[in-house]
Amino acid sequence: MLVGGATLVLFPLAWAIRKSVGLDTSELAVGFLAFHAAYVINDPHFAVTYLLFYKDVRRRAAGAELSLAQRIRYVIAGFVVPTCLAVWAIAALRLHSAQLLGWMVQLMFLLVGWHYVKQGFGVLSVLSARRGVRVSSSERKAVVVHCFAGWAFAWANPTAAAGEFEEKGVVYWAPAHPRWLELLTGTALAASTIALVVVLIAERRRRGRGLPFAPLAGFLITIWSWTIYSSIDPLVRYVIPALHSIQYLYFVWLMKRNEAREAEGPPTFGRPVAVRVGALALSAIGLGWLLFRGAPDFFDSAFVPRAKGGVTDALGETPFFAAFFVFVNIHHYFMDHVIWRRENPDTRHLTTRPAE
Repeated sequence: MLVGGATLVLFPLAWAIRKSVGLDTSELAVGFLAFHAAYVINDPHFAVTYLLFYKDVRRRAAGAELSLAQRIRYVIAGFVVPTCLAVWAIAALRLHSAQLLGWMVQLMFLLVGWHYVKQGFGVLSVLSARRGVRVSSSERKAVVVHCFAGWAFAWANPTAAAGEFEEKGVVYWAPAHPRWLELLTGTALAASTIALVVVLIAERRRRGRGLPFAPLAGFLITIWSWTIYSSIDPLVRYVIPALHSIQYLYFVWLMKRNEAREAEGPPTFGRPVAVRVGALALSAIGLGWLLFRGAPDFFDSAFVPRAKGGVTDALGETPFFAAFFVFVNIHHYFMDHVIWRRENPDTRHLTTRPAE
């Protein structure tokens, strides 16, 4: 349920709510709930990535305990990417350029699908390993190809003409998504789906058992319901970011709980598990509020020029909120790509089962 299964419950529930009170009322209620739930679900899921990534980042980026490739990833995700994003955002704000900030928004939309499908692959890999089933080489290749094909189709679909779009109060121009691109990526998705089914059946026959149902279901729900057809239900689409965040936070909890259990015993006899995990949760909530509410609200109030009768800034009323939102999203994708790799020694806690 935590890694995607709840989605299957929400579809009939959303239908029943719409049938009972109508689309407008139900959409208002669900949208209101999703907005305020973000304080304790969506925002902390971004913030906890900073807490995980920058813990001992200097030692990991410069020390010898990790491979050279992993150390390079730490430097790029931890220092190069945020510097580039900060320069980009500051330039857009200083120049009052909605288009420059709009290109940043477009990059976020492009990369979010990559982030979602990677997380779906992690669900399948980690939860299968915890059940004693290793994803074979052929299964892994088929799954990865399906992930990238799903990401490409989700970005290309639907066909759209070039025009002006709005995101977080910023109105910008975006290029067209041509019909041929939708058809091309749709064909690749169909081919990858057939290949995935063939490989899964072949491996099931070879091993005498298939991949566990729950990890496979979590993977497919992430790809198809949250990424490719995320707008299929007008109410469920409001909570997909929260479902994705809960999926992410489950693995954070799993890793940090097992790490705390290991440190709780000899020879270190560290703080109790509840204290360590609880402190991380409260820190994530506080940092999430600062990144998405406190800091943007302060800067928008202090630096966005206003005049009688409305806002005079070309970027609208909340340009700093838009900049913070896009910056954190994109940076989160890159940090996440480093944290959850097998080269990170902390990920061993995902599959260990310490004694209760």
